[in-house]
Amino acid sequence: MIAATAVLAGAMSGFGTSTATADPIMDSKALLGNPIAPDGSKITKAEYKDERSIRLTVYSAAMDRSFPVDVQRPADASVPRPTLYLLNGAGAGEDDASWVAQTDALQFLSDKNVNVVQPIGGKWSYYTDWINDDPALGRNKWKTFFTEELPPLIDGALGANGVNAIAGLSTSGTTVLALPIAKPGLFKAAAAYSGCAQTSDPVGSEFVKLTVETWGGADVENMWGPIGSPEWTANDPYVNAAGLRGVDLYISTGNGLPGQYDQLNNPYALPGSFGLANQILIGGVIEAGTNYCTHNLQGRLHELGIPATFNFRNSGTHSWGYWNDELHASWPTLAKGLGI
Repeated sequence: MIAATAVLAGAMSGFGTSTATADPIMDSKALLGNPIAPDGSKITKAEYKDERSIRLTVYSAAMDRSFPVDVQRPADASVPRPTLYLLNGAGAGEDDASWVAQTDALQFLSDKNVNVVQPIGGKWSYYTDWINDDPALGRNKWKTFFTEELPPLIDGALGANGVNAIAGLSTSGTTVLALPIAKPGLFKAAAAYSGCAQTSDPVGSEFVKLTVETWGGADVENMWGPIGSPEWTANDPYVNAAGLRGVDLYISTGNGLPGQYDQLNNPYALPGSFGLANQILIGGVIEAGTNYCTHNLQGRLHELGIPATFNFRNSGTHSWGYWNDELHASWPTLAKGLGI
């Protein structure tokens, strides 16, 4: 699915301290002294964007590439704080279909005592580990990146306390349920907005194929092999939902019918009459699909006796206004898992 169809302690007051010892983010001269993940992944560059915001460049050994990772520091960084990993949709933050460009997410989280981490990169990949390199998308080892490489770097560089939550929309609404299963205990809470948890059945696999091949121009067999092969089942959060036990869960979707943000010239609507038609027609069909998947997941979690907060809106397409609202609504669940 496509979103909206579509080291480093300077004396910076925003960090709540003027000494290098209180905040382990050093200036760039100390970068080489910063943490290295077990496989050799590391932070190679850090740039202050403002008093609270840092752009890290992180080298992934698994992918042999570097990626930007944007960080918003907590309101009070004088003691170790938890971390919220905030994932974008199919465009992976490489386009304007992102939390930063389309919502007030960072403003909303600015008074919270949490590190907000947004990786940039991995479009059309479902943020999973692919079994083969792809001619269009290259090497994708995002499950490894999010579970083994990035967390120790974030914890070490930011002085975080090791307590994590994760939230995402559309395609990453699948990912944020898959990653807590892949690495038990790493994420204490997860919020999935307009995602489809099932990936290995005929309906779910068609969603994946539509995203990866039709929109991404890649070969889905390089991801998990031929449809129906064991990797598809192994990466299916619906099938493996028992692994979500103990995670604080918030899961939401609209039903595809036009809602409050599906109006001409609405700030959260795609521009112009053509854009609005696209949002209502294509975004409506996609959201109807995620509604189907989410009802299935609700039934699955109920069978397993795993508690979760579900929000089934009585309207709404696959678009940013609703995801912005859902981030706000899910904060109590995320905060509980983060211990805030």
